[in-house]
Amino acid sequence: MTTMLASTAVSSGRVRFVSLRQHSLDVARLRVLWLAMLFALVAAAAIVRIVQVGMGGSGPRMTTLSEALLPDRGEITDRNGAPLARASSGFALWFNPKALGDPANPLVRSPVDVAARLKAIFPDLNQADVADKLASGKAGYLRRRILGEDADLVQRIGELALEMPPESDRIYPQGSMGAHVLGYVDSAGNGKVGMEQVLNDHLNNPLTRGDPVALSIDLRVQGALEDELRRGMLSTNAMGAAGIVLDVDTGEVMALASLPEFDPNKIDAAGVNLMFNRVTNQVYELGSTFKPITIASAIDAGVVRDFGKRYQANQPIKVGRFSIKDSHPLGASLNVPEALIHSSNIVTAEIADELGAKRLRQTMIDLGMNERPYIELPAKGFPIWPGDNWPRLRNMTVSYGHGIAVTPLHLASAYAAMVNGGIWRPATLRKLEAGEAPKGRRVFKASTSYRMRQLLRMIAVYGTGKNADAPGFRVGGKTGSAEKPGKGGYRESSLVSTFAAAFPMDNPRYVIIAMLDEPKGTTASSFQRTAAWNAAPVVGRLVPRIGPVLGVRPDDQADVDISDLRPLIQSAIK
Repeated sequence: MTTMLASTAVSSGRVRFVSLRQHSLDVARLRVLWLAMLFALVAAAAIVRIVQVGMGGSGPRMTTLSEALLPDRGEITDRNGAPLARASSGFALWFNPKALGDPANPLVRSPVDVAARLKAIFPDLNQADVADKLASGKAGYLRRRILGEDADLVQRIGELALEMPPESDRIYPQGSMGAHVLGYVDSAGNGKVGMEQVLNDHLNNPLTRGDPVALSIDLRVQGALEDELRRGMLSTNAMGAAGIVLDVDTGEVMALASLPEFDPNKIDAAGVNLMFNRVTNQVYELGSTFKPITIASAIDAGVVRDFGKRYQANQPIKVGRFSIKDSHPLGASLNVPEALIHSSNIVTAEIADELGAKRLRQTMIDLGMNERPYIELPAKGFPIWPGDNWPRLRNMTVSYGHGIAVTPLHLASAYAAMVNGGIWRPATLRKLEAGEAPKGRRVFKASTSYRMRQLLRMIAVYGTGKNADAPGFRVGGKTGSAEKPGKGGYRESSLVSTFAAAFPMDNPRYVIIAMLDEPKGTTASSFQRTAAWNAAPVVGRLVPRIGPVLGVRPDDQADVDISDLRPLIQSAIK
């Protein structure tokens, strides 16, 4: 009997325990259900709010959970890892007229008073415009890209309607340096204009956006190029300047500058007007810088074999009602080295006439002069190309850089082919690893390329390029001073002055193009407007600054051998 009672008691205890356990499980499930419903309500409210904002609602754009968990937009660096563009956490200034619960009276102080207080924090703020926005009672941004310390000052104003939502910002640590290479990022987070636009998908891709992208640009070279171009532009009162430093063996752009520049950290109306890229988008008649290309084509074709052969140089060439002449008398006759040293239109045109339009035209095509320049940037100008059939006069004028208009980048790639052994390669703003350089296409024979190194070096030593001859760096190059076309013909008072250079000429590594748009004759240029007095000095100052950075050190003992040509230019040496 006792055993039965004990068994019943145990059984009853087990039933109560099971019932208690079941009750606890039911309570837990109910709590989980309530939590799930609560989260669902919060999510639904968030979705409604996002839809409201997306449809023009009164709130700033909020960062979604998925965005918050992803890395920021990828960083852009120069070839050595120095930051050019990176993401940064910041704030925006948002006006929320419903913050106090009374849209009719959203502010404690008057709109004019609040605008004045904001003006004290942000000196460049348009006070009247902000006062009008506050008085309108409409929600909206008052300012983007606010620093943390400025956000603290805004908070001290004590207006709840002034909200400062956190935002991811894009900053450019180098300021305006390399602006035309980089471009900028708009308020929606999309790249515009430069490599920000080209790399937009990669930089915003969830799988790659955390990885920095290295450009071919060397920040040190970029800074020096911009500095010397700016100095040349300001000292001659030029309206603009353009320049590029190009690796002759890979096509990598070490620096690219278009002046005046804009600041990608602050895009305003003035900045938008300065986004036009003179290096890749503007086409120019680049004048006498084309003469070496013509001579190279003639050497390659066997038209020029005897460098001592003399061409008449004191009689203008008449073709129909047009005459081709030189800017000043250069003597009764000139050979090829002398013609380049003195920059003779007459002799160059005679050689082009002997070469023929078909051959010169094909050389220009092989150098890409009939197409937009090859580079990643979206803004690429289409050349003014003479067409399929060149009459005799057009062939002659193209030979010395008139009647054809290309970008400075076209010229840089052509000079690279002329001095690197004869291979044309497309330019690139991407850093290339060893062995990644494109094969390119052959334009000139290697022997022709060697001759052009000699001739370009002679121009810098004895001719119009003397002001570019940086001691020890063996610079070679050619000047070009072309009148700009205008209504009714060419404008004699408006020049495009260019110096196309390479160094060191005994083993060319880099091409430099320096161009000034409409320079004036000033004290700094000895009151001259031609490239010999303004663009060439830019290169002469730039090369000693960037040479050591690029691994080219001055050497007074090394040079390209011009001993076989020197006897032919005794008149120039004297």
